[in-house]
Amino acid sequence: MFILLVLTALAVVRAQSLFATAMLSGAFSLLSALLFVTLDAVDVAFTEAAVGAGISTVLMLGTLALTARFERPATHSPVIPLFVVFVTGAALIYGTMDMPNFGDPNAPAQVHLAPDFIQNSPHEIDVPNIVTAILASYRGFDTLGEVAVVFTAGVGVLLLLSGLRHRRRRQEKEDS
Repeated sequence: MFILLVLTALAVVRAQSLFATAMLSGAFSLLSALLFVTLDAVDVAFTEAAVGAGISTVLMLGTLALTARFERPATHSPVIPLFVVFVTGAALIYGTMDMPNFGDPNAPAQVHLAPDFIQNSPHEIDVPNIVTAILASYRGFDTLGEVAVVFTAGVGVLLLLSGLRHRRRRQEKEDS
């Protein structure tokens, strides 16, 4: 699964057609969702499938309807962006060095948080499913915040697209 993700990412980077890039990005999101399901993170997989493959792909296709079909050749050197990508990647890898191994039973979340949630959730929340209790109650404000961010991003993109459409109409009137 991870190899397919890497191959899809390389195809996205190499694609010249912006339509192909949009479609490959949607495929990348679906593969990410499948990887999250494999890791038993179904809630994250659902969000990735809905937002990453669904909404993002539709917004990219909507943008393509208002812009050019192919990428213009680069006029600058890719050295600085490549350097920023490598530095960011190195910082992210360094940041994960202190994390416990995946599935480690002695991880702090397993030792301290999980027993507390298992023991107290049925009494504090009165919801029989512990995962639902955590997502809907303990993390309720976090989930609400995520929804607000996605909604705001969607409205912002729609406003940008509508502004682009008006500018294009004005330019067509000036040209004729």
